[in-house]
Amino acid sequence: MKNTFIKSTIILLVGTLVTKLLGFFIKIIFTRIIKDGINLYSLIMPSYSLIIAITQLGLPYAISVIMARNNYRGIRIFASVIPISLLFNIVMIGIIFAFSPFLANNLLKNPNLYYPLISISFVIPFTTISGIIKGYYFGKQNMLPNAISSIFEQLARLILLLLIVPYLMNISTTHAVTGYIIISAICELVQIIVYLFFAPKNSHFTMSDILPDKHIAYDVFSISIPSVSSRLIGNICYFLEPIILTNMLLFVGYSSNFIESEYAIYNAYVIPILTMPSFFTLALNTTLIPEVSKHYNDKIYIKRRLRQSMIISFLIGALFCTFVFFKGNFVLSLVYNTNKGYDYIHLLSIFFPIFYLEGPLVSTLQGLNYSAYTMKVTLISSIFKTIIMIVTCLLSIGIYPLIISEIVSILCVVYLNSSKLRSLNYL
Repeated sequence: MKNTFIKSTIILLVGTLVTKLLGFFIKIIFTRIIKDGINLYSLIMPSYSLIIAITQLGLPYAISVIMARNNYRGIRIFASVIPISLLFNIVMIGIIFAFSPFLANNLLKNPNLYYPLISISFVIPFTTISGIIKGYYFGKQNMLPNAISSIFEQLARLILLLLIVPYLMNISTTHAVTGYIIISAICELVQIIVYLFFAPKNSHFTMSDILPDKHIAYDVFSISIPSVSSRLIGNICYFLEPIILTNMLLFVGYSSNFIESEYAIYNAYVIPILTMPSFFTLALNTTLIPEVSKHYNDKIYIKRRLRQSMIISFLIGALFCTFVFFKGNFVLSLVYNTNKGYDYIHLLSIFFPIFYLEGPLVSTLQGLNYSAYTMKVTLISSIFKTIIMIVTCLLSIGIYPLIISEIVSILCVVYLNSSKLRSLNYL
C-alpha cells in the first residue's frame, strides 16, 4: 500500500514537474508574444474556468473514487457516463452562444471578448472526455498515462503557440486570444490520443459492456455533483470577480485601462509566481484522494498521510514564499521581463504559505466523502471574499481589494476545513 502511494506520487510528481516547467515556459512566450493582449486573456479566463468546471461535472474526481472503491471495468464507466456528459455539453454550447454578447458587452464591458467567449465552446467536449479518462487512471492509481499525456499536451501547446499565435497577432489581439483558446481544444485531443496508447491491449467486451448502466451512472454522479458544486462555487466567485471589480472600480472613478491592466498583472504575473511550487503539492494531493478513499476505515493510516502531506506542502510553500518576499523583483524580471506586480507579491507572500495547506485538507475531506462540507466551506469563503472586495473597493485603493479578499478567503478555507478534520479526530 505504502509503495503504491509513493510510486504514484513520484510518477505524478515528475510528470507534473515537467508539465509545470513547460507551462511556465509557454506562459512566458505567450505573454511576450501577446503583449497588451494579456489584459483580454486575463478577463476571459474566469469565464473559461467556470464553463469547464460546469461541463466536466466533477467527473474526473468522481470516477477516481469509484475506481478506487469498486472494480468496474473502464469500458462500462465510459459507456455510462460519456453520453450524458456530451449531451450536457451540447446544452452548454448553446448557452455560450446565446449569452456571450451580453457577457462581453454588458458585464465585462469589453466587446472584444465576444469571439474569445465563443471559442470556449470548441474546447468543451475534448476537455470533458479527457477528464473522464484521467479520472479512470487516477482511480487505478496508474499515474504514468496522466504524466505522459500532460507532457505531450504541453508540447503540442508550445508548438501551436509558436506557429499560430504570432500570425494571428498580425491580424488583431482578439484573433490571437481566440486562436490560443482554440489551441486548447487541439491539445486536449492530443492528450486523449496519448491516453489511448495506454488502454489495455487485447481486452474483450460484449455488447452489454458498451450499453449505459444507470446504476454506474448513479454511483458516479452521486459523487460528482456534490464535488462539482464545491468547485463550481469557487469558479462562480472567480467568474464574478472581474465583473464586480470592473464595475465597482469604474464606479469610484478608475479607468477601464487601469482596471484591465492591474487585473492582468495580478492574474498573469502575481498568482502564477506565488503558485509556482504547486506542481509538487498538486501531485501529492491528487494521489491522496484515491488513497484516502481506498483506506476509508483505517483512521491511523489516513491521519499519518494527512499530516505528512500538510507538513511537506507547508514547508514547500513557506520556503518559496520567503524567497519571493525578498527576491520578487528578480523572479518577475527573470520569468516575465517586468517588475510589475512586485508590491502585490510582497504582501501576498506573507500569507500564501497557508494557501498550500488547502490541498491536503480538501483532498482528505473529499476522500472521506465530505464533499458537501467542502462545498459549504467554499460557499462561505466565496461570500466573504465577494463582500470584502465590494466594501474595500469603496476605499479607492486600486486593485488591493482583490488582494485583501484573497487573503481572507485563504484563511477562512484553511480554518474551517482544519476544524472539521480536527472534530473528526484526523488532526
